[in-house]
Amino acid sequence: MENKSKFHLEIVSPEGVIFQDQVQEAVIPAYDGEITVLPNHTPLLSRLKEGEIIIKYEKEELLIAITGGFLEINNNNVYISSDYAVKAKDIEIAKAQQAKKRAEELLREKAENVDLTLIEKDLQRSILELKVAEKIRKKQRIIQ
Repeated sequence: MENKSKFHLEIVSPEGVIFQDQVQEAVIPAYDGEITVLPNHTPLLSRLKEGEIIIKYEKEELLIAITGGFLEINNNNVYISSDYAVKAKDIEIAKAQQAKKRAEELLREKAENVDLTLIEKDLQRSILELKVAEKIRKKQRIIQ
């Protein structure tokens, strides 16, 4: 029997499947603005921008940071393909802070033999991870 109050959501990156489950709602950072996906959403293809995906399922909320990608919605199935995706709970804050600091130093020094585009991407990724991790920490403080 088909569950009309949920849809299938799958998020993949080069590291593999990051999330796969039946969910009630997902808020996704599309290139032209946020998209809230609910069951029976109209078919859609969209480019995604850097940001966080907010997933609501089983009375919980899960945050996943992504660095862009593509979204496909069809027949109550939502597929997200991203270059990089990480669950907020898996973000290692100290590691992200260290990566941010290292990237900022390399950008300041404009080191030779270093691809500045890759450094900028690393910096953006670490800033995104820190932002999402901080949001989770704030929510946990409110609940406690």
